Amino acid sequence: MQEEIYKSPKKRGKIAVFLSGRGSNFLALSDAVQSGSINADIALVFSNKKAAPGLLHAREMGLKTLYLRPKNFDSREAYDERLAEEAKKIEIDLICLAGYMKILTPGLCRKFKNKIINIHPALLPSFPGLHVQQKAIDWGVRFSGATVHFVEAEVDMGPIIIQAVVPVEQDDTEETLSARILKEEHKIYPEAVRLYFEGRLEVRERRVFIT
Repeated sequence: MQEEIYKSPKKRGKIAVFLSGRGSNFLALSDAVQSGSINADIALVFSNKKAAPGLLHAREMGLKTLYLRPKNFDSREAYDERLAEEAKKIEIDLICLAGYMKILTPGLCRKFKNKIINIHPALLPSFPGLHVQQKAIDWGVRFSGATVHFVEAEVDMGPIIIQAVVPVEQDDTEETLSARILKEEHKIYPEAVRLYFEGRLEVRERRVFIT
C-alpha cells in the first residue's frame, strides 16, 4: 500500500487563531506575522469565551474576531460545524490553537486534516491533557518542554512538528516551570507556522519531515 504523504503549501496563507484565554501564543504568532517571518495573515481570531483577553487584544489590533456562545448550540458537533463554515467562508489555510480549551470534534478534525496545529506544554506523547507541568514535577522527570503538533481527533496525539526541551529544576513549582516552558512555546510555535507556509512540512503517517 502506497504511503500517504501530505505536503504543506508554499503560499501566502490565511490563519485562524482559536483561543480561550490570554492569548500569549496568539501574540507571538502576530508578532511573527507583522515582522514578515511568517508568510501569512491572521484572518480570524475566534474564542468560545466572550471576555477572553486574547480576543480583546485582537479587536484592539483591528483583526477580524468571532465569538460563538456554546450554549446557543444543541451539540458540540453543531458548534464545530458552524466554526468550519466560518473558516471556509474566509478561505482559512491553517487553524492555530492557542490555548483553546475545547476538544475539537472528529468532524472538524477531518474537514481540516493537516490544517490544524496546536501547542502543548509538555514533550508529547508524555503528559497529554491538562495540568501537565505539575504532572511532570510529580513524576520526577528531568526534562519537560513544549510540542507543536498537527491536531487529530485523539487529544494531543497528532504528528509532532517541533519540540523544545526545558530542564525541570529540583525546586520547580507548576508556576515556575510553566513560565520557562512558555518562553519556548513563543519561539517554536511561530517557527512551525513559518515552516508550514514555506511548504517545508511533509507528513508521512505519524512522522513529520522538515524538507
